[in-house]
Amino acid sequence: MRVSPCGYFANSLEEALDLAKQSAEVTHNHPEGIKGAQAIAAAIFLARQHKSKDEIREYIERTFNYNLHRTCDEIRLAYRFDETCQGFCPEAIIAFLDSHDYESAIRLAVSLGGDSDTIACMTGGISAAYYGIPAWIVKYVVTEYLPQNIRDIIGCFDEACTDHKHESS
Repeated sequence: MRVSPCGYFANSLEEALDLAKQSAEVTHNHPEGIKGAQAIAAAIFLARQHKSKDEIREYIERTFNYNLHRTCDEIRLAYRFDETCQGFCPEAIIAFLDSHDYESAIRLAVSLGGDSDTIACMTGGISAAYYGIPAWIVKYVVTEYLPQNIRDIIGCFDEACTDHKHESS
């Protein structure tokens, strides 16, 4: 759920995978936890590279052995709370794959139930990279709900990403 910045900060897929591993090891030091973090970070990185949904799906299935050929409608029929990465990372990616814009992705993720805030957070990271976040949502959330210290952190992260990209070029 907290791995999204790794996919945004990275300048290569390999870097995204390494950062995701480092991020996950702190609290999810299990092969499946690391795999889930890497799958989400990879999907974000690939979305940032303007890869198609089919290319993202194929990479994640091939690399992480997740079945992404289900739909949210199929998942919703029997989905229950599952705290394992293998029990909700594929579902988060599928919610993105089934969507047509940022808002529909979040709605699909929440509609699955279970640990919906975690699923929606992962889906949101991928969807933001693929579609962008609508300006009206950013404006509303930033102006109405985010305290200044959080806005400052976001600004610092954006600057660090820009600096990191320039260092690599």
